[in-house]
Amino acid sequence: MIALGGVIGAGLFVGSGAGIAAAGPSIVLAFALSGLLVMLVMRMLGEMSAAHPASGSFSVHAEREIGRWAGLTVGWLFWTLLCVGVAAEAIGAAGIMAHWLPGVASWVWVAIFMSFFCAANLSAVKNFGEFEFWFAAVKVAAIAAFLVIGVLAITGVLPGTPSPGTANLTGAGGFFPHGTTGLITGLLASVFAYGGLETVTIAAAESKDPRRSVATAVRTAMWRIAVFYVGSMAVVVTLVPWNDPAVTGSGPYVAVLNRIGIPHSGDLMRVVVLIALLSAMNANIYGSSRMAYSLVSRGQGPKALAKVSGGVPRTAVLASSAFGFLAVLLSYWWPTTVFSWLLNMVGAAVLVVWAFIAVAQLRMRRRLEREAPEQLTVRMWAFPYLTWLALGGIVAVLALMTLDSGNRVQLWFTLGLTAVLALVGAVRKAPRTA
Repeated sequence: MIALGGVIGAGLFVGSGAGIAAAGPSIVLAFALSGLLVMLVMRMLGEMSAAHPASGSFSVHAEREIGRWAGLTVGWLFWTLLCVGVAAEAIGAAGIMAHWLPGVASWVWVAIFMSFFCAANLSAVKNFGEFEFWFAAVKVAAIAAFLVIGVLAITGVLPGTPSPGTANLTGAGGFFPHGTTGLITGLLASVFAYGGLETVTIAAAESKDPRRSVATAVRTAMWRIAVFYVGSMAVVVTLVPWNDPAVTGSGPYVAVLNRIGIPHSGDLMRVVVLIALLSAMNANIYGSSRMAYSLVSRGQGPKALAKVSGGVPRTAVLASSAFGFLAVLLSYWWPTTVFSWLLNMVGAAVLVVWAFIAVAQLRMRRRLEREAPEQLTVRMWAFPYLTWLALGGIVAVLALMTLDSGNRVQLWFTLGLTAVLALVGAVRKAPRTA
């Protein structure tokens, strides 16, 4: 459930509208292509995490297989990504609450949400799992219900809703209304919408049977998530014209439900989006704290964060929550400068993380085949060919980011932060001289 729910966030429910507006019906192809890439990355990560479960996940694997500098770089890059994500999600959740209760200041909701999930993560790890299970259950149920209703509407079975046939797929410019450029924009949007699935391997390391938990999560979650994403995009562009202003204004799911005639669809989706944002906050505080703890326990950060109490790295939880709350304050104080820089610095971080995963898996697989083949309980398909294909796909997406000015800024900021972290890692690795 964590694997399924962790990646189903506001990026799908709301953010996908921008991708549809850019790519038109070809957004289905964009999500399918990026979904295949994510499946390959998660299979690689599943192979490594099943062989060596660790709360630091890919950071530990990168350190072991590439070098200490790589573990530090990808670990702190991912930590920054999650903490900035906490801030963005808190701001979004506060905005929804302000819609319902305009008399309460947004910062009050931010403080409430941050305090609640920080407290939940400071207690036993089972609290994180319990919250995330129910959050994920609501999101999965919402997507499943949407798909069922959408298919009934498409086939003309739903009362009062005539089947649109293929009119919305072939009209208004056809399947590729903006050509290759639109498809590329949609592809970039879909890639980043899949980010977040990596947290499941961090959580699995704290389960009763981590090897089995990782294997089960990776094997069952990947194709289901692809069905949810690709299937829901297919439903949206079949039932609603891709250039309908409601797709970006109200969000694609609300636009479909309004077109079908579901009452109070706007408020229903606001509830689901709020749950998605709170779920992401919960998961990101958890994931960032575990990543920070893993890094400092390996000598890759301030030792103060390594303190464990009651089986929980509470200092790391507080530090991660504090950074997230600071980012919220920065969004109020300097929304167009400092906070914008933070968002840009993590704009392409998930792609850098995936690249490190691919390189680490190439090296670990060959080593394990020589030294401990029995640990390969989960195996990457068609190794090494699909690993190289995935790595090539990651590089291709990074190259495509250079074609758009906004994406190009994010790419340079992310690569700059990566370079700084790599330099710090290299300096720390170097032996001290008198």
